[in-house]
Amino acid sequence: MKDYHVKDLKLAKEGRLRIEWAGMDMPVLASIREDFRKRRPLKGIRISACLHVTTETANLMITLKEGGARVCLCASNPLSTQDDVASALVKFHGIPVFAIKGEDKKTYYSHLLACASIKPHITMDDGADLVSLLHSKRTDLAEEVLGGTEETTTGVIRLKALEKQGLLRYPIIAVNDADTKHLFDNRYGTGQSTIDGILRATNRLIAGSTVVVCGYGWCGRGVAMRASGMGAKVIVCEVDPIKALEAVMDGYQVMPIREASKVGDIFVTVTGDIHVIREEHFKVMKDGAIVANSGHFNVEIDISALERLKKSKRRIRPFVDEYTLPGGKRIYLLGEGRLINLAAAEGHPACVMDMSFANQALSAEFVVRKAKALRPAVYRVPKEIDERVARLKLRSLGVKIDRLTAEQKRYLESWELGT
Repeated sequence: MKDYHVKDLKLAKEGRLRIEWAGMDMPVLASIREDFRKRRPLKGIRISACLHVTTETANLMITLKEGGARVCLCASNPLSTQDDVASALVKFHGIPVFAIKGEDKKTYYSHLLACASIKPHITMDDGADLVSLLHSKRTDLAEEVLGGTEETTTGVIRLKALEKQGLLRYPIIAVNDADTKHLFDNRYGTGQSTIDGILRATNRLIAGSTVVVCGYGWCGRGVAMRASGMGAKVIVCEVDPIKALEAVMDGYQVMPIREASKVGDIFVTVTGDIHVIREEHFKVMKDGAIVANSGHFNVEIDISALERLKKSKRRIRPFVDEYTLPGGKRIYLLGEGRLINLAAAEGHPACVMDMSFANQALSAEFVVRKAKALRPAVYRVPKEIDERVARLKLRSLGVKIDRLTAEQKRYLESWELGT
């Protein structure tokens, strides 16, 4: 394979403009890039990144290269690549990219292998596919890995399972668990971009619709919030009693998916688990029900069940597949069950990815500095990094906050003072 594999380098000029546009709304990453350019903390470090190839990711890759790293990028999802961005990174920044929107499974894994073949010191994942490859079929490529980072909830779940089984070969920083990531990226980013993807794919009115949100983690909270804000009646389906209770207290109706299936107009899965919407649910859905996923993998909706049930199937709009069931009922699957916010839209707004990717860049530097002290385990982002990102973001927004006085610090550190 060549040093890169993208759709068409002629798209690069448009991609460069879009990368610049996103960069204008990523001031935290820009300040880190300037610091990296001066200090070169990643000099000589090879980084293999398996991430969504978007304008925001491009700004992260440029930052890592400015810090002295040799970077290689591949897609973490077959439908999430922005082809013009991939081309721009290759042509204007000399960064090898292996990603084409719509690539088949064979190409996807060949791209993953191409990116891993640089024998990385650091891995960056969004879903843990790269880590999985280095822990299974190509352990030889993991010999020089110092550590890695993981961007998303689904990936962290996989990595913790690997750690629990005693099979994790190197330390991983769970960027997803940083407060400046999941409280903003997952909630506000996923909330807005998921609705954006559904609207671009369908052009349906949200107001007056019944939107069923499966999962009430930070992503589910965001989707429910945005759907409600646009006038939808929101139903939440959960298995966690605490999250279900929170959804009730937030003003949403909560019920099992088997009941919600009968009344929903639009369904969105954001659980990180498999077969949340299944055959028995499709059978009782209304004619014209729309089903979408915003979890990382396309397993949350049992697509094979839809295929078994269908009488006929056609693509009625880009990213909209119409399944007609016996009796004439139609169910519409969006984006082939993949991340609808990236399949049919552009993913999260740059201003929230600014914080997520600032955590990625600083965590990469942390791994390089602390690799010898870290055992193979999944770690939270250090508090000092999380707080640094928050302070930089506040500064970019022109927001100032208070500081504790000496007296207040003493009070919080004492046990003697009480009533």
